[in-house]
Amino acid sequence: MENYLRGATADILEKAKRIKLLITDVDGVLTDGGIIYDDNGIEYKRFNVKDGQIVQYLRSNGIRVGVISGRNSQVVKNRCDELKFDFHFHGIAEKGLQLEKILVELAINYQECAFIGDDIWDLPILTKVGFSAAPADALPYVKERVDFVSVLSGGKGAFREVGDLILTSKGLLDPIIQQLSN
Repeated sequence: MENYLRGATADILEKAKRIKLLITDVDGVLTDGGIIYDDNGIEYKRFNVKDGQIVQYLRSNGIRVGVISGRNSQVVKNRCDELKFDFHFHGIAEKGLQLEKILVELAINYQECAFIGDDIWDLPILTKVGFSAAPADALPYVKERVDFVSVLSGGKGAFREVGDLILTSKGLLDPIIQQLSN
């Protein structure tokens, strides 16, 4: 197991093994939380390509991947479409209510759902799902309430680390690596 998964205890791996759905926040998880506007009001965000790379491997191994974001951003919508997320919801003030709708629609229970978040708006989901995670630079009171804290920051590979952890817990990451190494 990679050194950066060193915080993955047996209990964490057992929780991750049950996951059928991984949902993430965007700002502060898939990005570093920064927002850049140019003089014309055009928004820019920086995403980590390593975070995006794991989406296809999660999906091809039966793990659905989605986004619930509090902000409504065309840049984020474009990135979610590019990565072929199973779903993405933007401008969601009540993230917990949106999660309930998703779980009913997909016939997945809370224990089979993972969420990665970094801020106060994410707590209603982080405290309910079967496996919760936060980037290293999440707010302290968020990190205190999750199952796993990444050693990596938002926009720096935290999503990838959680994706790798879920695949590892199911015994799927090593075969992917072996296949790509041959």
